[in-house]
Amino acid sequence: MMQVKKLFIVIGLLISLLVALQEMTTPITHAQPPGGQSTPDTSGITQKWLDVPYNTASSAQKLDIYLPNEGTGPFPVIVSIHGGAFKSGDKNSGELTPMLSGIARGYAVVSINYRLTGEAIWPAQINDVKAAIRFIKAHASTYKLNPNKIATWGGSAGGHLAAMAGTSGGVTALAGSNPTNADQSDTVQAVVDWFGPINFITMDEQWITLGVTNGQQHNPATSPESILMGAAITTVPDKVKEANPETYITADDPPFFIQHGTADVLIPYLQSQDFYNKLNVVIGTDKVSLEFLQGAGHGTSEFSATANVSKTLDFLDKYLKADSATATPTPTVVSTATPTSTVTFSVKIYLPIIIK
Repeated sequence: MMQVKKLFIVIGLLISLLVALQEMTTPITHAQPPGGQSTPDTSGITQKWLDVPYNTASSAQKLDIYLPNEGTGPFPVIVSIHGGAFKSGDKNSGELTPMLSGIARGYAVVSINYRLTGEAIWPAQINDVKAAIRFIKAHASTYKLNPNKIATWGGSAGGHLAAMAGTSGGVTALAGSNPTNADQSDTVQAVVDWFGPINFITMDEQWITLGVTNGQQHNPATSPESILMGAAITTVPDKVKEANPETYITADDPPFFIQHGTADVLIPYLQSQDFYNKLNVVIGTDKVSLEFLQGAGHGTSEFSATANVSKTLDFLDKYLKADSATATPTPTVVSTATPTSTVTFSVKIYLPIIIK
């Protein structure tokens, strides 16, 4: 009888060991970007222009313009910037879906493509975003757009580029050589940054701070950020600094609305925390809002939920549909969303710092 009990104990231990080994070797399953990967349904939008070139250096330099079916404009503009680790993605992916919700609120939505790392490394990506913004302003009357009310909005890599466009407005070094529509400003009036990487070189250290043992590693030469930089990020600190939105923060920067999931295992939520802290010091609490979505992963459904998209559009309304000097300040809050996530991982999560 004793031998039978010992046999069961041994079997139990072996099963536990096999399960543990499986968890260690099972790859992390990352969530889809907000809105999913499928092409959004734009069939109900009657006023639209697709694949409009904003530059001629690359076939990637095209944008799509969507207008409300009602009204004569000029319409405030949401510039949608897709994610995809700087190496993939498209202006017509499901990531566009939350931004298209703005059409019902009277926004024009301009979704842009930009050169990916398979074609060009940094700073081609921000060069393209700025070129698209200048194109919008130069051709505003043609497409019924308000050149003085423009917001950038993106997730992940798109969040990084949206943030870069916000803080580096007017920085000629990032406009590229022989910029098109050079008589136009590339400044914007609001930014929505969803879980974007900000300071590439601090991300792996932040995993250690958070106690995350299986977060995506960014220091290796094969990481998306290193590929973007053209070398391992630890070997090119000056170039990493050039690609850091924090580098360009000034008091005249536009308002920011930042959201990040606490269960994100691709980009540490401390990226958004640190970015918020630095923005707050320079542009003030009234112009920057940070919200952590409890239990949300990288681009999980919490971001594209109707209530969250509505909240994001409320932020834009305050700055693009009214005089920003008299706009009601956006409250800085921490979400109490129910912790649900489609990311499969095993990680110790620390509660975020409560922002007051």
